[in-house]
Amino acid sequence: MTEGLTWGLPVIFYLFLAGMGAGALTATASIFLRGGKEARGMHVEIARYGAFISPLPVIVGSWLLIFELGSFEAGNWFRWLNLYTTINLSPMSIGTWLLTFFIMLSIVYAYTFIHNAPGISTERRYTLRIFLSWTIIPFGIGVAVYTGVLLGAMPSRPFWNSPILAMLFMLSSISTGIAAILLARALFPGKNGNGKKAEEYHRSGYLFTSSDVLLIGFELLVIFLFLMFAHLTVGDVKHAVSVVLPGGSLAPMFFIWVVLIGLLAPAVIELYYVLPRLLYHKEFAMPRGIEIIAPSAILVGGFMLRYVVVVAGQITGPVGI
Repeated sequence: MTEGLTWGLPVIFYLFLAGMGAGALTATASIFLRGGKEARGMHVEIARYGAFISPLPVIVGSWLLIFELGSFEAGNWFRWLNLYTTINLSPMSIGTWLLTFFIMLSIVYAYTFIHNAPGISTERRYTLRIFLSWTIIPFGIGVAVYTGVLLGAMPSRPFWNSPILAMLFMLSSISTGIAAILLARALFPGKNGNGKKAEEYHRSGYLFTSSDVLLIGFELLVIFLFLMFAHLTVGDVKHAVSVVLPGGSLAPMFFIWVVLIGLLAPAVIELYYVLPRLLYHKEFAMPRGIEIIAPSAILVGGFMLRYVVVVAGQITGPVGI
């Protein structure tokens, strides 16, 4: 469906990968800081997953965005460097510097989680992690929000021109970031064994899974507000949002892949295991298959959300020009 559109799969993958990487690092820094001065065990182990995951998706996504902007056409190999020579308050200029600093910080942050990393002592490693954690959180949120601002800055595209889109992409970014961490943790569990290690593994799983349930709830609420805000207006905006409402050309894709598979199904699965721990203080333990299926569904839904939004914004615009 992206054939013939100005922005196709490279931009969609950028929005998804950059958001997921930013969300993973934001969640990672938050969980590490939550451990306090004596952060160790489950806080460090689960933070390590996010620290190693986050840089690559943002790097790949940024490269795809540069590719889509035509910088790899013959004779324009280094045209993307012009983004650094023009400094103003435009979304592209702000985003360029935001992504650049985020990538540099995320690489240094990941380095601090390498066992026996050369050139850095244990004490200095901890101090650097604390400093970077506080620094990375606003940068991570900034990158997550920017993926929505980049689209919302185009008033001629009524589907994108909503103040709610940035909030929706931010919540989705953090949710997919947590899902990526949970999936990596399920695929590469390490040596958990029994006793204290197993207990910490389940505690960290409960912490992240319960957080993800809350994020999915907020995301569903913001999607409802996004649709209602547009539907209750008149003219081009109401017409634009109709493509994802019942009867619209993108409605089946939106409600099946984004809402059902990407949000409702994982939320129900996660609640099934979270509620007994939350209400009755029972042990939290997900079967490994469910640990893989639930976050995978969230990642699929996060990608399809960007797909539907990017396509819908283009097939319903431009207007006023």
